[in-house]
Amino acid sequence: MGNRQSQTDVILIGAGIMSATLGVLLKELAPDWNITVFEKLSKAGEESSNEWNNAGTGHAALCELNYTTEKPDGSIDISKAISVNEQFQVSLQFWSYLVRNNLIEKPEDFIMPLPHMSMVQGEENIAFLKKRFEALSNNPLFEGMEFSEDPKILEQWMPLIMEDRDHNDKIAATKIDHGTDVNFGALTRMLFEHLQKDDTVTVNYNHLVEDVKRTEDGLWEVKVRDTKGNILAYHTAKFVFLGGGGGSLHLLQKSGIPEGKRIGGFPVSGLFMVCNNPDVVEQHHAKVYGKAKVGAPPMSVPHLDTRFIDNKKSLLFGPFAGFSPKFLKTGSMFDLITSVKPDNIVTMLAAGAKNFPLTKYLIQQVMLSKEQRMEELREFIPNAKSEDWDLLVAGQRVQVIKDTETGGKGTLQFGTELVTAEDGSIAALLGASPGASTAVQVMLNLLERCFPEQMKEWEPKIKEMVPSYGMSLMENPDLLQEVKEEANKTLHLDQNDNSTSDILQRA
Repeated sequence: MGNRQSQTDVILIGAGIMSATLGVLLKELAPDWNITVFEKLSKAGEESSNEWNNAGTGHAALCELNYTTEKPDGSIDISKAISVNEQFQVSLQFWSYLVRNNLIEKPEDFIMPLPHMSMVQGEENIAFLKKRFEALSNNPLFEGMEFSEDPKILEQWMPLIMEDRDHNDKIAATKIDHGTDVNFGALTRMLFEHLQKDDTVTVNYNHLVEDVKRTEDGLWEVKVRDTKGNILAYHTAKFVFLGGGGGSLHLLQKSGIPEGKRIGGFPVSGLFMVCNNPDVVEQHHAKVYGKAKVGAPPMSVPHLDTRFIDNKKSLLFGPFAGFSPKFLKTGSMFDLITSVKPDNIVTMLAAGAKNFPLTKYLIQQVMLSKEQRMEELREFIPNAKSEDWDLLVAGQRVQVIKDTETGGKGTLQFGTELVTAEDGSIAALLGASPGASTAVQVMLNLLERCFPEQMKEWEPKIKEMVPSYGMSLMENPDLLQEVKEEANKTLHLDQNDNSTSDILQRA
């Protein structure tokens, strides 16, 4: 074991979709900056970004019912849905720029056009879905959304779900054709392949970051262990991004910045059922989201998903929530307990007291047998056979716990959280869904917070990459139409030109 020291401009910790996105943005904006990446696993996109560790939904609030809530007066609040949709449009614009400029190739290897549907049962839920449809369908961001309670139409939209269903079942659905399935693992690998072609970028796999601390001259020193050779090294940089998924919380705490105080994390694991029968897989072509059960976290909204992974069509159902004290799938059983610090223990205890129903729900989910999981699947596919489905362990997500004005002490945050130091020298990305889908917008927010002095100089280039930057697409329908047409063409998302077989043959 030996010690080495080196200095760079930017250090990115974690080789997932967030670090990949930030790295590519910075290379376009500041091509002469040196970037060093540290990843503890052997290649990029192997944790939360991996295609088997997330649902692969291009989150645009087209089908996810948890982004629209019913107000006390019965009206539907669509503000979150608008925000999530606009953020995904930013991602589409950036990916389109990358393909157009040959920075990445073959978009069909990471994104596919796929209808997004919401499906509910029972009169009360149908009434909610109809009000949601009426609130969204006149908005330009949700143009083309359809609603139906007609069994014949629903049989056309989702034949597998309607087959052998009891005719007395009250069921309704919305459908919008311009949804997407996104392979974030493949996209992450593409972005890192592009970055590694640049002499100013160094990507180090099998390197575990053990500590982050401020030096006397204002730089950040990162203590890194090469796990292959057990070699310890110290690297300094002007800016550090903590993008290691659930592992970011511990590093944020070690940084000692005030903004990281009184923040805790609660890990939730996920399981999916994967169909092993090709005949069943071929009968479904959509992402169909239902309603979360009472007490379930938003990430546990049940959905039946067509997926495209390794140029093959797959069918997944889930997720079933579970509990593990690990903050990463490849983490430690001590992650949760070691994240409890003197400054966040009151926050953590308050969260535990507030979220007893969630704890009870997670325990129930962990105890489910395969047959009990099949019964939940049969709410979507009435004739589902146990032998056609296998269980897959998906990724770990760490939900942020912090004190908020609206929620008080120990509020569980279901979403993506960006924490930055006051001087912008270090930033951490915490949280879960919509996560990867909004990576570009989140990283643009990071640039605004951490590099305010450069933003005026960078703005023209940012607008070249993301034409809608600084504007609301909902309030500029002509621009929305323009960027959507460009993205559809460049990313091969035009419905008229894309049958599943054609896309898979091209891929």
